[in-house]
Amino acid sequence: MGQKVHPTGFRIGITEDWRSRWFADKQNFGKLLVQDQHIRRFIKKEFEFAGIPKIEIERDMDRVRIILHTARPGLIIGKKGAKVDGLKADLERLCAQEVKLEIREVLNPEVNAQLTAESVAQQLVRRAAFRRVMKMAIRSAMDRGARGVKIAVAGRLGGAEMARRESFAEGTIPLQTLQAHVEFGFAEAFTTYGSIGVKCWIYHGRYSEEEGQRHGAHAKKG
Repeated sequence: MGQKVHPTGFRIGITEDWRSRWFADKQNFGKLLVQDQHIRRFIKKEFEFAGIPKIEIERDMDRVRIILHTARPGLIIGKKGAKVDGLKADLERLCAQEVKLEIREVLNPEVNAQLTAESVAQQLVRRAAFRRVMKMAIRSAMDRGARGVKIAVAGRLGGAEMARRESFAEGTIPLQTLQAHVEFGFAEAFTTYGSIGVKCWIYHGRYSEEEGQRHGAHAKKG
């Protein structure tokens, strides 16, 4: 049971928040849903190496608010904010609405599942040995405080004639526990001998523990 369930989708509305937050009637719902997809694809394509694991979209009657999570905010902001102004103008043309852009830095990219999957995929494109890359990514995440990490790759690994799937894991990953904060990331490596899919699961601990740590940090600041 549960082998094919997306860990984030499984927790949406219970312990995880929606990535798009807005209301629409039946006539406009499909159009706005497609527009959200275009926004995400456009940003990821324009800033492929900026390390963007998550893009959140909020809408009201006359404005779109886009929250961009990135490991390299400097690449998006650019010199004197030139790049971010250009991105905002492009997004306003895409949405035909006013856009408010908010950039949030990912402080610990080594324990972000999406960024880890993308990093492994980029190294596979550069023809690195897949086992070594996977083990290094797992070790890096565990050293930075992850409770459990699993990485799976599938395709013509190492240029082999037959496609196969291999995975490595360390620690625990309780996929069926809704209170467990399990992050999931997926990326594709487009190599000369075909595409290789990379999946990554990272377990951060229980949501209640993370909440307690945040409150403790705020209390110390106060």
